[in-house]
Amino acid sequence: MLETETVLDRRRLRRSVTFWRGAGLAALLVAIAALSLGGDKLARLAGEKQIARVTIEGTITEDRDQLKMLKNIADDDSVSGVLLYVNSPGGTTTGGEALYEALRDVSKKKPVVAQFGTVAASAAYIAGLATDHIVAHGNTITGSVGVIVQWPELVQLLDKLGVKINEVKSGPLKASPSPFEPLDEASKQVAQGMVDDGFKWFVNLVETRRKIKAADVPGLMAGRIFSGREALQSKLIDQIGGEDEAVKWLKDVKNVDQSAKVVDWKPSSSSGYGFAGMSTQIAGFLFGADAADLVNFLFRDRTISTLGLDGLLSVWHPSEK
Repeated sequence: MLETETVLDRRRLRRSVTFWRGAGLAALLVAIAALSLGGDKLARLAGEKQIARVTIEGTITEDRDQLKMLKNIADDDSVSGVLLYVNSPGGTTTGGEALYEALRDVSKKKPVVAQFGTVAASAAYIAGLATDHIVAHGNTITGSVGVIVQWPELVQLLDKLGVKINEVKSGPLKASPSPFEPLDEASKQVAQGMVDDGFKWFVNLVETRRKIKAADVPGLMAGRIFSGREALQSKLIDQIGGEDEAVKWLKDVKNVDQSAKVVDWKPSSSSGYGFAGMSTQIAGFLFGADAADLVNFLFRDRTISTLGLDGLLSVWHPSEK
């Protein structure tokens, strides 16, 4: 009898261990699925109506993954409205243009509201112009309507180092202006023409979307920045507030379902399956969001790429002088 009881106990223990191993494996698979899917896909699987929160931070460039995500949001029946959170000094003019056009496509199918954070200037303000309603804090830095093109001139430095740059080109304006030769009038006129054309496009967006005359807003044509309160007075934004006010506008004015929850949408990228992406997910799972943000910054954050931007820029930053 004793041996029989011992055998039965061992069998019960074995079944218990097997059960808990299975439960642990299932929990691990659920955690991995949650990390892989993200809040937006989980909400869709649950059949919930949602407000898609899209975050625009750091330097704005033409991001194909982000543009694809916006198209997916426009086509997703579970999304009732879009909350665009903007906290960026701007970026490339082309990046702002691509983002503007993608957001306008979204707004044809569902309401889009912008909520400005600490700064939403230049190309970031272009993104805001694409939305149906702009909410900003009283001290948000916004505006800086304008375009700039910059390049260093290294001629004197190279002379001191005894370095000479030789080149053969098809025409005098090819690769000009160049950091390796003094700026001449013809090259300056070409660059100025591009800046003027980009600026005209930007101002037209402001006037069309905000229903104002840019020349009537003191300093706007000169590229000045505005606080949120000043921007409201100049009709550059619609409301002072934060996320609560932006969501309330969607629900009360645009009749978005009152029960709709705000769900973060993030671009899916092949890089998310690489070393950097997996490192970010693992750090977040083990140590929390702060650790994930740190790893993401070290590997992939675009804000460190500002010095490498090419072409026309719509970006604001305080003067170092």
